[in-house]
Amino acid sequence: MFVRTVYATGDPARIETAVRALNSEGRSLLEERPEYRGAGVFVDRDLGKLLAVSWWGTEAARRNSDQVMRERRLPMLEPFAGTVAVENYEVAVFHSVQPPRVGGGVRRTRVEFDPSDAGLLTETFRACTVPRLEALHGFAQCALLIDPGAGRGTVGVLFVDRASMAASRGGQAAARRQDAAKAHVTVVALEEFEVLHAESHSD
Repeated sequence: MFVRTVYATGDPARIETAVRALNSEGRSLLEERPEYRGAGVFVDRDLGKLLAVSWWGTEAARRNSDQVMRERRLPMLEPFAGTVAVENYEVAVFHSVQPPRVGGGVRRTRVEFDPSDAGLLTETFRACTVPRLEALHGFAQCALLIDPGAGRGTVGVLFVDRASMAASRGGQAAARRQDAAKAHVTVVALEEFEVLHAESHSD
């Protein structure tokens, strides 16, 4: 599968306007497109950050959908968004033990790596990281998304509630240190968001 992420920052006082637009007009536009597999909307209300993720069955479907969404994206995010960044990824690993819940939490880790180590990162995540995450209380889902050509990726870990996410910080920090060294990756950012909307998806 393939993923598009839209990351916006802006005035925290105006974030709800963007959320309403994404959950109404944005969702309708996505659902009309072929090979659509689901979406998620995650926010940090305190700092004014919004992350929207959409899942696609093929790379062509993701690319074609972006031709439609590109025209509507900024109007939907106004007047909140001061900055908007769009990125595309391949789904290297996806693992789910239970559906995510509204009000839950998601931790996002951004990494960089040598493109030649994309396979090593994927295998390390599948063999080492996933079992550690699965043992965390409140764990729901995780995904490793990569852009192998650019040598960048993002790890998303969803928890059923924000208390479980907070309690997992120490345990996941230890795993992140070990697995980053083993996979030859550099962690460049770490963020947490509230889950506002998260659809299940299928291959």
